[in-house]
Amino acid sequence: MSSDNGFNPMRWDCAKQGCFNRKKRPKIELFADCFPRRIAFSDVDGIVEVKGNFLALEWKEHQRLPKGQKILFERFTSLCPATVIIVEGNAETMTVDTIRVVWDGVISPPEGEPAEPCDLQQLKELIAAWATWANDHIILRADRKYHAP
Repeated sequence: MSSDNGFNPMRWDCAKQGCFNRKKRPKIELFADCFPRRIAFSDVDGIVEVKGNFLALEWKEHQRLPKGQKILFERFTSLCPATVIIVEGNAETMTVDTIRVVWDGVISPPEGEPAEPCDLQQLKELIAAWATWANDHIILRADRKYHAP
């Protein structure tokens, strides 16, 4: 693979440079007092945009989704053209066991039901199918302007 096709490997060597999480990952918990109640920043493992459509990838060692992340994914996919794939598997070995998909505010299959069995190849095929769909369904509008507070 090359950078020509989007290949973007992590170039961090923990043995030489130390623990990436300690040295480079922001300490987002320091912002906890900025939000009401127990709302906090969420960590998303991967996100991509294709012609105004968003795909987020969340990797878990288990299918248990924290309540705040569940609310975030449901609302994110309800409010904008977004899909979230929740993967259960081993990130170190890239073993995929199951997936759930969040789209239009709905987690499927719903919690309490078994997640869909999946492997890495099937996940790649699902992501590629999403990319093809997103490329054919442009959401970008020149007349839409977004402003920060």
